[in-house]
This record gives sequence, structure tokens and C-alpha cells, in this order.
Amino acid sequence: MVDASKIRNFSIISHVDHGKSTLSDRILELTGAVDPREMREQYLDSMDIERERGITIKAQNVRVHWRDHVLHLIDTPGHVDFGYEVSRSLAACEGVVLLVDASQGIEAQTLANCYLALENDLEIVAALNKIDLPAADPERYAAEIEQVLGLPAEQVLRISAKTGAGVERLLDEVVARIPAPSANRDAPTRALIFDSYYDQYRGVVSAIRVVDGVLRAHSKVRFFQAGSAHEVEEIGVRTPAPVPVAELGPGEVGYLIANVRNVGEARVGETVTDAGHPAGKPLPGYRDPKAMVYCGLYPVDGDEFPDLRDALEKLQLNDASVSYAPETSSALGFGFRCGFLGLLHMEIVRERLEREFGLSLIATAPSVEYVAHLTNGETELVDNPSALPEAQRIEHIEEPLLSVTIVSPAEYVGTIIDLCQTRRGRQEKMQYLSAERLEMVYIVPLAEVVVDFFDQLKSRTKGYASLDYEPAGLQAAELVRVDLLLNGQPVDAFSAIVHRARADEYGRKMAAKLRELIPRQLFDVPIQAAIGGRIIARETVKAKRKDVLAKCYGGDITRKRKLLEKQKEGKKRMKSIGRVEVPQEAFVSALRLDE
Repeated sequence: MVDASKIRNFSIISHVDHGKSTLSDRILELTGAVDPREMREQYLDSMDIERERGITIKAQNVRVHWRDHVLHLIDTPGHVDFGYEVSRSLAACEGVVLLVDASQGIEAQTLANCYLALENDLEIVAALNKIDLPAADPERYAAEIEQVLGLPAEQVLRISAKTGAGVERLLDEVVARIPAPSANRDAPTRALIFDSYYDQYRGVVSAIRVVDGVLRAHSKVRFFQAGSAHEVEEIGVRTPAPVPVAELGPGEVGYLIANVRNVGEARVGETVTDAGHPAGKPLPGYRDPKAMVYCGLYPVDGDEFPDLRDALEKLQLNDASVSYAPETSSALGFGFRCGFLGLLHMEIVRERLEREFGLSLIATAPSVEYVAHLTNGETELVDNPSALPEAQRIEHIEEPLLSVTIVSPAEYVGTIIDLCQTRRGRQEKMQYLSAERLEMVYIVPLAEVVVDFFDQLKSRTKGYASLDYEPAGLQAAELVRVDLLLNGQPVDAFSAIVHRARADEYGRKMAAKLRELIPRQLFDVPIQAAIGGRIIARETVKAKRKDVLAKCYGGDITRKRKLLEKQKEGKKRMKSIGRVEVPQEAFVSALRLDE
């Protein structure tokens, strides 16, 4: 067991791409935790997707030794979808290293993560990274950090995580400035789970931080939120390879394996206590992950439905924040309605399903959860457009809002205001961080953000603006369901809930798009967009024609007329019984998110 006064628990926080994982690599090298021959980039990122996209999805932790101190480095995901995981990782620390890119300065998530650290009363060690870049301007951005975050400019360190310059001094500052954990060995045991993943041979492996008391191997523990008791099979520390130990004392960070078969029991934020002498109350801050974005996932080949179900079960073992329920669609067959923390999360889950389980999937357009207040006083939660009750039963509908923070160079302010207003945004505040950069806060409906808000923001500001968001409650809105009818039959996969002012435009766009995608049949196919019983747009896919008059050269006109009438009757009969076959490619193209 380690003397608590020699322990320093810290996390590295920053905006996406400001060098967290690279700095972790340098710390592992400097402290000799990893053999130089085994060293690779992004050492702590274990998933293939993390390495390809260059982002951290799951938080990682590692124990290193530095000048007779034990440092626990907890690497956090930087992306806004995983904000809750960041907040739990910070709850396991006493301090943070705030990384700011010396060529870009403070970005939206730098601010958001810094405020999270301040809310948790953590000591902040600020460092400007990438000083080896030709575009770096450390003096200017150190002044910006002082002005915006109130951290003295002379205390801001200059480092380069890539070359390793200044990293030794950074570790010395961590030891000097971040406080040791408060340790009470005799209190009832309480440990915080800040990450879990599923290992198919050993069950759930949880990353834990012991707050009070001592956690021992082969003792019995109780999970507060899940209410279940388990025997501890192994506890240990990561150096970064897992090393089993007999016990973990207060302030120590390690991992716990306790024969848990479902990650849902060991969710992020869960408190572990001793089953024999349980603590009176759990550690604060636990909350169930709440889905913000929903979409339907269907296998391209209907026979793969059981495989998709197995794949989702296995994936949920690894990622407890994915929720799913079976649903059927007349157009796409059997599939699942899945809930995600955000758009990036949705994209990653879909990519993992396709890559790790070899499935080919169709995803319907993302939608959000609306609250429908009915005339009989009841309320219904609607996450699927086809489940929206009839218009005459609805009193009003509420939609979820986001508080969106945008940090951008001042010259793009006009185009950002235009983007936010066309997305029904309402400005809350606007302030200059420095002479050339400003921060704007808008309240925007979540439904307007999920489709392509981020892409639009990046393209309008040449990639310089950065975005952070958090939920901001509900508001009543004028929303309607737009249905698309093919040959008079509604196709549920193309239904969408949109604002009344945008409904006509959406209907026209979708009808025009489908006209190009649906192959010609032997009869005219009308494509209509409708709100309830009112048609708001129409396109027609013209019929294929066969030249039935080819053999009639010359002769009486009535022969030709008779053949044409016969053909017309046949087309009429086909139209009344004919079904329009929509090819899978049409679904995939029509549901592309970029439109």
C-alpha cells in the first residue's frame, strides 16, 4: 500500500486534438513505465477506431512513478458526447493539467472542461502545448488564459508533447501544486467507478478510485445503485500493464474484477462499498446516462436480424449508455430503435457494429425525443416519427433544447449568427475573449443540431470555430409530422417530425430526391409529401413505355386506338394492385445525413 501523502491523482483535459494522448505517451516514456521497444503512438487508446480517428472514446488510467511519488494519470475523452465520463473522471482526481494548443488558443471545450474542473474544486496546472510549431504564439495565448480563466500568465508552462520539451518540469509542477488525496483508512470503504469495459474472459473490468477505507482482494463488495453484491476476484493497478495487488488504500486508483457479467451493473459513477461494513451513503454525482439522439438500425439483409440483436447485446456489455428496443417498419422490415448520447456516439456505435460484427446496416435519419401533451391530459414520449399520435389528439408538443457555446475568431460572427438564427436559435450572450476571438451562447433546439449543424459551423468558419453543448430543458413548439407516400401508401422510414415553417421545404426536397432514386415502374408512380391529410408536394416517376404500335404500319386508326386502350387498362390494373419496390440503395441515399 502507498502512503497517501506521496500520491498525486490528476487528469489531462483539453479541447479535441490539443495533444492529450500524445502528452500521455511522453509521460509513459519519461517515467519508464513502458519499454521503449514497445512504445507506440496513442499508447493508452486501445480501440482501433480511437487510433484511426485520433480521438479518445473510453477514459484510461495508468500509474507511474516520478521522483519518489506515485502519479495516477487518468486520461479523459475530450469529445462533447462523452462529457459525463469526463465529469466522473474528474471526480476521481485532486487536480488537472489543462492543455491549450499554443497555435490555436482557448477553444469551446477548453472552457467547458475547465469550468467542470473548477466545479469539482480541482487544482489547475495550465500548459501551452505544441510550442515547436512555427505558428505557435505562447506569449499571446498565455495572456489569453490569464484574461479568460484567471490563471496567472507567468505560471502557464510551455511544453511540446511531441518532442518532450518541458514535460519533466510539468511533472515536477504536478507534484508541487496538486494536493495529496485526503486519506481516512478507518472509515467504511467507498470507491468510485469512473469507467468500465467488458472482457469476454473475465467479465466486467472497472476502473476505480478508492476514496475512503481499504479495498481488499477476495472480500465481498456491494454496488450501491445496482444493489448487487459480488466477491472481488482481483484488484490491481495499471502500469500500464495490469498488475494484481492485495489491497488498495485511500487515494489509490486501480481496477476491480468481481465476476460482474453486465456493464449496466457497474456503470460510470457507481459507488462500491464493503458488503460486511457498508458505508452509509454513496458518493455524490451518480446519474443514469440519458440518450439524446435516436435512430432506427436495420440490417440490409433481413435474415441478419438475429445477428444484429446479438451484436447489440454484446456491444451493450461494453458500452452501457447505448439503449435499444425492437421495432418494425413496413419498408425496412425488423430492426431496433437505438438511443445514443450524441451524434459522434451514434456514428461510432454504428461503425463498431459494422466492423466488429461484420453487419451491413441501414440507419434511419436521427431524431430526438419529443414530449406530446394530449388533449386527455396524458403525456407521451415520442422518439420515432411514426409513433406520433394523430394531430387532433395533441394539445401541444415540447422539444428538447441545447445550450450551445461557440468560440470563434471575430471575423466570422455574422455567418455564425445567421446559422444559429436559421436553426431557430435564440442568443443568450456574446462576449469577447480577446481582441480577435469571441464566445457566443445560443439556445438551439436539439433537432436542429443533430443533422449537420457542426459541419455547417466548420465550413462557414473555415474550421476555426469550436463547439460545446449541454442540455437546456424543453420548450413548446409548432411541430408536425411529414409523411411520404408512394403510390398512395405511406413509407414509414421516410417520415420526419419538423417545424411547421420548414415542413413544405422538407416535403419538396424529399419528394424531388426520391423521384431520382426510385426506378421507373410499368405505371406512373406519384410521390407525395403530406401533413395529415393535406398534400404539400408531389413528384411523379413516369412509367416505362412499350411501343405497342410497332407492328401497326398504315391501316385503320381504330386498330391503333384499340391497342392503346388495352395498354391503358393494363396499366390502370397494375397501378391498383402494384407495389412500388424501393431498392435498398434508395433508402441509404435518401436517409443520408448530409442532406
